[in-house]
Amino acid sequence: MKKLFLIALLFTSYSYAQEGEIHGDFQLNLQSYKDDARIGAIAPDEIILNNSFFNLIYSKGNFSTGVRYESYLNALLDYDSEFQGNSIAYRYASYSLDNLDVTVGNYYEQFGSGLVFRTYENKGLGVDNAMDGVRVKYNILNSIDIKSFIGKSRTYLEYSDGIIRGIDFETNLFELLALENSTNLILGSSFVSRFQKDNNPKFNLPQNVGIYGLRSNLISGNFNYYLEYVHKYNDPAGSIADNSNNYASGNAIKTSLTYFQKGLGFSFDAHRVDNMEFRSERQQSKEYIINYIPTLSKQHSYTLLAFYPCATQSNGEIGFQSDLYYKFDRGTKFGGKYGTKININYSRVLALDGGSSIKNDSIDFTPTFFGSSNELFYSDLNLELIKKINSKLRVNSTLAFQKYNKDVLEGKLPGEYGIIESTIGVIDATYKLKRKHTLRTELQALLTDDDDGSWSMALVEYTMSPNWFFAIQDLYNFGNDDQKNHYFNLNFGYIKGSNRIEIGYGKKRAGIFCVGGVCKEVPSSNGFSLNISSSF
Repeated sequence: MKKLFLIALLFTSYSYAQEGEIHGDFQLNLQSYKDDARIGAIAPDEIILNNSFFNLIYSKGNFSTGVRYESYLNALLDYDSEFQGNSIAYRYASYSLDNLDVTVGNYYEQFGSGLVFRTYENKGLGVDNAMDGVRVKYNILNSIDIKSFIGKSRTYLEYSDGIIRGIDFETNLFELLALENSTNLILGSSFVSRFQKDNNPKFNLPQNVGIYGLRSNLISGNFNYYLEYVHKYNDPAGSIADNSNNYASGNAIKTSLTYFQKGLGFSFDAHRVDNMEFRSERQQSKEYIINYIPTLSKQHSYTLLAFYPCATQSNGEIGFQSDLYYKFDRGTKFGGKYGTKININYSRVLALDGGSSIKNDSIDFTPTFFGSSNELFYSDLNLELIKKINSKLRVNSTLAFQKYNKDVLEGKLPGEYGIIESTIGVIDATYKLKRKHTLRTELQALLTDDDDGSWSMALVEYTMSPNWFFAIQDLYNFGNDDQKNHYFNLNFGYIKGSNRIEIGYGKKRAGIFCVGGVCKEVPSSNGFSLNISSSF
């Protein structure tokens, strides 16, 4: 079927290329490996591993079609070993006519914030849970959006046994009622179910498992308020794998409030989730989760600030995050000649009062809805200061205080590590040497008496726009009394138009890598890398 789809696509593209448009992109990630006993790096048998992707998209008017070819020979160590071989892993055709959009083949979709349903691709995490089936979207009166789909979720290079069905409604109430008002109220509701035959001889498992959600978004002037509630019917997919035989239902509530005006911004996010892991298949060993619990922590881009990232606990957690942004105007005492920006962020995540439903032996147990225990999962208080010193020098500095429950967030034995408390400082300075020549330096320090002790990181990056860039980095575990390791990395690259080539050599520390609260464990490595990307 995939071969026929590709042949049809190529024939269509060849026949109509002069009338339509063809776009695409290519990406190659190649890595060599060697043993390094000092950092625990073990080279695979292949020595060199590779991930490659090629997208080809043809569009003409309201019609579009495309394929993505993927090659894992074999997959990089950062990826799951189930990624093996070559495959046309993504192919689709879609058209739109009179407010109706139809897609057949593969597609990504999200309902609301993702609590009910979300499929997406993230090459950094090695995640791609694209649907394979049919999706229909229809807009009524320019104010009601209806989305519906049916299909199977991708699992590595195959598809899950579970059949996923869903429907979503969303409307702008003020537009629907033709009210002329600066305030908008957007209401939405979703329902998704998974069907999978009960072939378990020991347990009576539900063949149809549903999850529904209700949401509202009030927008008035500079304010935006969002509220969403989700309920998941009894789904022993997780508990059977854990042998706890628990058929408890799950639920979640998410709320956020934001306010922005020139020079000032504030946001507050909170959620409470209990037994909200929703998978494309009962067995947990391979299948991807098909809903998403947004994390309640700042998405740090600096190495040591993201050293101990917050992994969302979909089985049960309650927490909040607040963020304050302010800009001191030019000419003021704190603003100086160019102005000064500050950002204060605080997040705190705790266990549910009494523990989550899925981890309790009693089927009738329900945690206190808005209660929390004294068990801390994660907290982060950070202050960021952004200051332009003069026409050539710009400095970003950050001070953070973090607490990280490694036992819970990394699935360790209770009491094995406990809570890791750290103080982190970052100074990032960018200096324009001359036109198109920029020097950037980072100095970072993480101070702690826990886990592997304190770390430092230094980076120097030199850019000659628009073509060349060079970077040298050293991550040093100076607080480790047993082994003070250096993780040295050297990278340089060339950019020409939409083509980018980067070559590097260095060592990578074993640890947890997260994006948006979705995390994976990556092994240590030592070797060369080649990354090529291009688009047309």
